[in-house]
Amino acid sequence: MPVYVLDSNFFIQAHRFHYPIDVAAGFWNKVRQLAEEGRVISIDKVKKELYDRNDALEEWCRNNLPEDFFKDTSVVMTAYAQVTAWAMSRSGHYLPNALNEFLNADEADAFLVAYCLADNANRFVVTQEVSEPNRQNKVKIPDACIALNVSYVNTIEMFRQLGETF
Repeated sequence: MPVYVLDSNFFIQAHRFHYPIDVAAGFWNKVRQLAEEGRVISIDKVKKELYDRNDALEEWCRNNLPEDFFKDTSVVMTAYAQVTAWAMSRSGHYLPNALNEFLNADEADAFLVAYCLADNANRFVVTQEVSEPNRQNKVKIPDACIALNVSYVNTIEMFRQLGETF
């Protein structure tokens, strides 16, 4: 069974723009259900990004996501080394600041790709980012996924693949 690994922008953009917690209860109930079933998960680096805001989204996550929802990325360091090697091989394309940001140990992006790369037959990155292969000042998750043969989808495509509605 495929597992969908959620980027922080899954939560942040949903809450801020498309499905505010106080308006779109059906969306958030579905996310909670899928999390309880283990069909959607995330990683510790995303937790850090979400749990530094002290807002309604952080409160919802704390109160509704299972204890084991955010997975430990220290177990995917071999895959992270592959992501790092790919990124550094692109140093002629990306600006140094873009690579530094992407590979920052506190940032989730490279670790999301690595977590899915470690079991790429069963894990999909879920991100709202879109591929921008010509962009030099930011490494986009989809571009890393494409290069490393990691599957990725956006929020709506995830729900379609899961056959879920809300």
